[in-house]
Amino acid sequence: MSLLAAVVLLPFAALTIVAALRDVTTMTIPNWISLALVAAYVPAAVVLQLPLSQVGMAVIALVACLAGGIAMFALRWIGGGDAKLFAACALWVGWAGLTPFIVYTGLAGGVLTLTLLAGRRAAEVYAVRGPGWVDRLLSPGGDIPYGVAIAAGALAALPETPLMQAFGRVIGS
Repeated sequence: MSLLAAVVLLPFAALTIVAALRDVTTMTIPNWISLALVAAYVPAAVVLQLPLSQVGMAVIALVACLAGGIAMFALRWIGGGDAKLFAACALWVGWAGLTPFIVYTGLAGGVLTLTLLAGRRAAEVYAVRGPGWVDRLLSPGGDIPYGVAIAAGALAALPETPLMQAFGRVIGS
C-alpha cells in the first residue's frame, strides 16, 4: 500500500514541473496539464483515504482560485494557463494548504521576476543571445513565465497539506 500511496503523488510533482518547463520555453501552459492534475487528484484522494470533508474543501480551494485567476486574467495580470494551473494546484494543496501555497508562490514569483529583470538588463548590456526561448525570456518588457513560480509554490507547500498528512497515515499503518 505504501508504494501505491507514493505512486499516486508522482503525477502532481511531474505535471507541475512539466508546466513550469513548458511555460519557460513556450510561454504557454497547455490545458491538458491542468486537466491531468485535476484528474490525478481523484485516485490520490481515494488511495490516501482523504475524508470527504477534506476533498470538499480542496474543491472549494480549486473553485476559489479559479475565480480569482479568471479575474486576474481579465485584468491581464496573468495568463490563462497560469490561472488554470494555480487552480489545479490549489486542489492538491487543499484549503488548509492554500495560505502556504499563495505565500510560496508569491515569494517564488518575486525571485523569478527580479532574476528575469536582472537577466534582461545584462542581456541589453552584453548583447547576450541564445535559443529562441531564451531570447524571449530576456527581451525587455517580455512576459514572466509565472507557471514557474506556481510550480515552485505548489511543490514547497505540499508537505504542509492534508494530502501529505494522509500519506503519512497510510504509509505508517
